[in-house]
Amino acid sequence: MHYRQVGRTGLHVSPLSLGASALGGVFEDIDPAQGIRTVHEAVAQGVNFIDVAPYYGFTKAEAVLGQALRTLPRQQYLLSTKVGRYGHNGVKAWDYSAARVTQSLHESLARLHTDYLDLLSVHDVEFADPDQVIHETIPALLALKAAGKVRYVGITGLPLAKLHHILDRVPAGTLDTVLSFCHYCLTDDSLADHVAYFEERGVGIVNAAPLAMGLLSAQGPPAWHPASAALRHHARQAAAFCASQGYAIEQLAIQFAVSHPGLATTLVSAACPRLMRQNIEWAQTPPDPALLREVRALLHPVLGETWDNS
Repeated sequence: MHYRQVGRTGLHVSPLSLGASALGGVFEDIDPAQGIRTVHEAVAQGVNFIDVAPYYGFTKAEAVLGQALRTLPRQQYLLSTKVGRYGHNGVKAWDYSAARVTQSLHESLARLHTDYLDLLSVHDVEFADPDQVIHETIPALLALKAAGKVRYVGITGLPLAKLHHILDRVPAGTLDTVLSFCHYCLTDDSLADHVAYFEERGVGIVNAAPLAMGLLSAQGPPAWHPASAALRHHARQAAAFCASQGYAIEQLAIQFAVSHPGLATTLVSAACPRLMRQNIEWAQTPPDPALLREVRALLHPVLGETWDNS
């Protein structure tokens, strides 16, 4: 496993990292013991960056991850979570206030069985008042950074314009990272057009959801997936074509995502040790160029199509 630096931070991360949303049962019900084994397998294979959030499974993902991390030396992994987006008993909630940021951080530390985080991010800034994020939420993160509770701070979101809007309005060096999801995958590689912008500001890029939240998979997306009927149709066509060539679309999707040198790491979610090993193995080699061209041609009618993050 080789490692890439995240922006101007001191973090060096594996090109493929573990997104822990699956540990919260976001895609399907999971066996927590199997989820724990998945985390251990990822770290054993050299994956050193793990990203989670209290929103995933409404704290279940953090709880399962915390149990997995209890038996691992802290220096073996870099740990990231988020603030601002929550849920309880099936009801979604958002709170970007400074008080909730601090409370949430301490709750996450307890669930994760650690006394500090390597990265803390504002979760899905498109749901927040940008003025509140700039003048209240981010300063609260910086206070936690100054107190030694977190090493670096960032923002996450689906609309790239929202990330730009905030970065353009805070002093240079305020934020260390951005996390963008579903914007560097086979159906939408628009993040590539923004790499230079983020690099100029010294901000490291975490790419997430190379499978477009299950859209680019043999089994297809979960029922809640917001993709249009057309996008689902073309993704099914691409998956079927890959299968006809003896090549899993998941393999091509992961290889494509990790191949961009400007992206520090790509988060892939898994709650099965076998699948995690497979993902890591796939990430070690570049995509087949001829197959990639044909799949992208099949997806051309829907390339760049996105959705509302609700």
